Amino acid sequence: MKADLPRVLLAGDRSSCGKTTIVAGLLSALLGRNLDVQSYKVALDYIDPSYHTGITGRWCRNLDGHLMPEKTIREIYAHAAEGADVAVIEGVRGLYEGYDGDWGSTAQIAKMLKSPVILVVDARSITRSAAALVKGYIDFDPNVEIKGVILNKVGGERHAKKAISAIQDHAGVEVVGVIPRDESMHLSMRHLGLVPMLEGERRHTGFAERLAKIREVVEEGLDIDRILEIAAEAESLDAPEPDLYVPSSEGEGVRIGVALDEAFNFYYRDNIELMELSGAEVVPVSPIHDSTLPEIDGLYIGGGYPELYAKDLSENRSMMASIKKAHEEDVPIFAECGGLMYLCEEIEYDGESRPAVGLVPAKTRMGGRRIVSYTEGTFLRDCSMGPRGAVFLGHEFHHSELVLDDGAKVEYAIRLQRGTGIEKGMDGIVEGNMVASYNHFHGASYREFPLHFIKTAREARDK
Repeated sequence: MKADLPRVLLAGDRSSCGKTTIVAGLLSALLGRNLDVQSYKVALDYIDPSYHTGITGRWCRNLDGHLMPEKTIREIYAHAAEGADVAVIEGVRGLYEGYDGDWGSTAQIAKMLKSPVILVVDARSITRSAAALVKGYIDFDPNVEIKGVILNKVGGERHAKKAISAIQDHAGVEVVGVIPRDESMHLSMRHLGLVPMLEGERRHTGFAERLAKIREVVEEGLDIDRILEIAAEAESLDAPEPDLYVPSSEGEGVRIGVALDEAFNFYYRDNIELMELSGAEVVPVSPIHDSTLPEIDGLYIGGGYPELYAKDLSENRSMMASIKKAHEEDVPIFAECGGLMYLCEEIEYDGESRPAVGLVPAKTRMGGRRIVSYTEGTFLRDCSMGPRGAVFLGHEFHHSELVLDDGAKVEYAIRLQRGTGIEKGMDGIVEGNMVASYNHFHGASYREFPLHFIKTAREARDK
């Protein structure tokens, strides 16, 4: 494993300061210099990493200090960094925002990985106040090494000069980039954040041109040579002993289908790689474009935006019938958030209701609030996702809700000690070898997944 390579972490002074767009442009610019760039995203997020991966050609990895111990954070970092020339880490929210104090924050990851930080500041309408803001961030935690500032949403040359002078005079840190206010720098948004990279490439006219424009603006506005120098100044890191990425033969001969298309593309790369490291074969499946399931022993339907593709999904009746048949044949199915929605009887969105698979006796519709939360839970019974009594940390991230059919009786596999779930803290509707939940799992935190799922798939096949 390669832990000791140049690295830099771009953090925000707040949410929506523009760091994702700037990171996307920086990754593209570094790639244009023939550098092999490995990216990371702090916290459990799917959409920002999809941009990183699409730009660099290397899988972006998530680093979450609440869900993962420091040893695991370092192992994920070192494992992904193998063969890279430089690492770029994108923070989450404001630099110091965490689950509990420092815990789960971008600052925590910066300290764990001894990474220099470049602070992205939303400088709209401030100049001298920007210096006070930056100085406050520097003084707040002296163990966080803020080595540079990028001013974003700057109104013009005069604005930039005044802010740069104030920051250098009063905060004692250099400004390594100025990005102007520019509508072309905005990536498309919707109710759960940015449009995922895969969907943007396939469905949105002008998407590639927008990314090219972002690279152009970022290359012009950032001192990329200085950013690379800051990355090279990162303190030495030792590679950890492997504990997570350990090959085995437990999955040999097992084929796991993974739903992957415009509707379903929220997956942590580590979950898929852990399946592959067990010896299992991962088989991509498109509920939109494929007519039936291939020969598989288990099916994993991840998150995404099935509500936006409800018409395409509902018209693929042969695929829905194939999934129902697989369930009847006891093939384990894990449906995660968007997958849960797809397994319901109907998906209601924007005034229209479309038929879905029908394994969950409910319809799903857009809810009145956006649920974004870490979760803590316990398995109440043995199921394809874990044994009774197993505990986990995870997260939920959705804007939909389930409306169970009148009189419908469902069994739940999970009780949440923290989180919302499907209803009253209960989650994971279970029926046979199917588990359908709002909860998202990460195999670096909940170690039963995916090996327990693969074990269940093998046993069901060999009955």
